[in-house]
Order: sequence, then C-alpha cells, then structure tokens
Amino acid sequence: MTSPYLHDNVDRAASPELSPEARTFNWLLDSFTASTAGVLEAIAVSSDGLLMAMSAIKDRSNAERLAAVISGMTSLAGGAASWYALGGLNRVIVDMADGYLLISAISAGSVLGVVADRTANLGTVAYEMTLFAGRAGGALTPRLIAELKNAVQQ
Repeated sequence: MTSPYLHDNVDRAASPELSPEARTFNWLLDSFTASTAGVLEAIAVSSDGLLMAMSAIKDRSNAERLAAVISGMTSLAGGAASWYALGGLNRVIVDMADGYLLISAISAGSVLGVVADRTANLGTVAYEMTLFAGRAGGALTPRLIAELKNAVQQ
C-alpha cells in the first residue's frame, strides 16, 4: 500500500491540491478496492446522486454511468424501506450471472458502490464495505463531499 496522501487517479498537474481529508478518503477507497478479493471497481456517490470518488476506474464516463445506476437503486431501495417502515439503507446486493453489484450506506446519504466478480466472497466484501464506511463515513462533512465532487469533475 502507498501513503494515504497519494491517489493514483488524481493528476496533480491538472487539478488543485486536495486537502489531507480528501486524499485520505481517496486512499481508503483505493485500498479497499486493491485489497478486497474479487472487487473490480468501487465508487462513492453523494446523496444527490453525483460521483464523489472512484478507484481503479480509468474510464470516468463509465464511473458516471455506474453512479447513476447506484443512485437510482439507492432511491428505489429507500422508497421500499420507507413504504414498509424498514428503516434506513444498509446494503443492496444485485446478483448477476457473472458478478455482483453491491451498494452500502457510508453516511449522510452517501453510498459506496462496488462491482465484484463471481469469485468474490459476498460476506467478506460486505464486511470490508462496512469497515470502509466506518473509517471514511465519519470524515464526510459537507465541505469534504463538495471538495471530492469538484475534484472528480476535473
């Protein structure tokens, strides 16, 4: 692993310097993706449905499409939870023929979206997503969310 103050997806010449909190958030997302077996991609999506951070994704337009899917699924799950008085979102799991899409709450309406292949152990991925939320969720202030969204748009 590298320092939490480095992020491979940030072109330092093209974007303004990120705060230590933003660099740490990005590092945690990269670390989660790299160290969790079967995880192909992970993104963080804000409560307004916009991409906040991405790891291991070189195609930003693909990350934007994934953010839209995750935002829609989060909204649908939230609607069902509200209708049946089931409480807030914990996790959404979509089981597909060749892999999984997992969505988990981070904090304040922000969610973590994960694409995993069929080799992934769902229990392990869910556990690691919960650890990520615990580590990163407390730091997600409105200022940090705005900074992350602005940085990923550049």
